Amino acid sequence: MATHRRSLDTRMAPTKPRLRLGDLIEISRFGYKHWAIYVGEGYVVHLALADDIAGAAASSIMCTLTEKAIVKKELLCVVAGRDKYQVNNKHDDKYRPLPSNKIVQRVEELVGQVWPYSLTSENCEHFVNELRYGVSRSDQVTDMVTAVGVTAGVLAVGLAAAGLIGILRTRSKREKQ
Repeated sequence: MATHRRSLDTRMAPTKPRLRLGDLIEISRFGYKHWAIYVGEGYVVHLALADDIAGAAASSIMCTLTEKAIVKKELLCVVAGRDKYQVNNKHDDKYRPLPSNKIVQRVEELVGQVWPYSLTSENCEHFVNELRYGVSRSDQVTDMVTAVGVTAGVLAVGLAAAGLIGILRTRSKREKQ
């Protein structure tokens, strides 16, 4: 299977891989990944906090409180700041990417628009995947739901086992009396 990740952490690598129009950029934030799409000349387009909330930090987490985001075009170095980032076209093997010129055209038409935002169904990862592949999906959400489901399942089994042990102990005490 071909890999579709190209590291862009310039603090660790002296040369940057060549960015291509329509590349998905994964930015590692504390506790989550922020996503953008490369549109050329060092710029990316991404979902950001709507400007009408003064003083709030521009992040995906703050967007969850407002339930809306704005489509912004900014320099990648500004969006990433000091965070590590990489090209991650991780679904190229599963979905056929749209032509890069079509991706950029679609993205540029959206700049400045206010979009609904939901951490679970309309986040920045859904946004970039929709634009590159025509498929709205977020692996972060899927992974979170899976992890919560597994944790809940393990907890349920543990509680059931504890309940069964309690019943058996009670029965054993009654039989001894």
